[in-house]
Amino acid sequence: MERRQLLVVAALFGLVAADAGLTPTVAQTYPSKPIKLIVPYTPGSPVDVLARVVTQQLSVRLKETIVIDNRPGAGTTIGTKVAADAAPDGYTLVIAATSFIIAASLYPKLDYDPVKSFAPVAMLAVAPQTMVIAPSVPARTVQEFVAYAKAHPGELNFGFGLGTLPQILGESFKAETGTDIVSIPYKGGAQAITDMLGGRIQMNFGTQATLLQLVREGKVRALAVTTATRSKDLPDVPTMTESGLPQLSLTFSAGFLAPAGTPPAILEKLNGEIHEAMKSPELSGSLAKLGFEPQFWSVQQYGAYLADEMKKWPPIVKASGVQPE
Repeated sequence: MERRQLLVVAALFGLVAADAGLTPTVAQTYPSKPIKLIVPYTPGSPVDVLARVVTQQLSVRLKETIVIDNRPGAGTTIGTKVAADAAPDGYTLVIAATSFIIAASLYPKLDYDPVKSFAPVAMLAVAPQTMVIAPSVPARTVQEFVAYAKAHPGELNFGFGLGTLPQILGESFKAETGTDIVSIPYKGGAQAITDMLGGRIQMNFGTQATLLQLVREGKVRALAVTTATRSKDLPDVPTMTESGLPQLSLTFSAGFLAPAGTPPAILEKLNGEIHEAMKSPELSGSLAKLGFEPQFWSVQQYGAYLADEMKKWPPIVKASGVQPE
């Protein structure tokens, strides 16, 4: 991307400080007290786990405590609103995953501006989504599952965290295949998995961080992954494109944001320290085990990515038929 475009994106996402007197010296004393990271997801969810493994190593580098503040609900908009209203001093951050982008399309009257209320800090990772079904369903492929669902309309349940990528994937799957599967929303995706193991849910989408071990133990059956190529951890599981549903080739991403107006010097310092933390053997190993692929983007590159995603998702959300709850 050309320099001029990067500067425009930077301005849009609050990277230009209102006080021109702010200089890199601001970052020299930062941080001098604990940092709060708002996680708008339930404890134990994939995004919560990602936040915790990253901040554990990041706090060591910053030599300061990072406190996790879980604020789930309303498709992640409750916690995100709290972050938007926080002081722009670098001591409140929020982890924003794909749901942050989806919410901008799903909830037209948010109490914050998804672009103007935040400044990008660092992209963390991307991860594939995996479609799984309960072992009780006699299907080994997506095509067999579609046929079974059509033969048993209204008898299968699909669980998801409200306002999340799994919800969009599942509703898009239903729309594309013409299947009558009952949608059951949860406050968080982890609760849907619990009910799937308990027999109430028969279809789910989730990250490999959540599902890989369950697949290996035979507690759920993987039918497809949403990446362009097959997962190295699930080499026998076809992609959505191979399964005839290229529209469902959508992946999860997550990164840190700060309130708009946070000094650029602090954003740059955090970006650099996060990258170094992710390069550590401890964190890189944890991310690999969880199925996350780390990304090492500049502040400006992450801002450009968010700008592109804001344009990409509205037609996807509209096509899925998902409506605000």
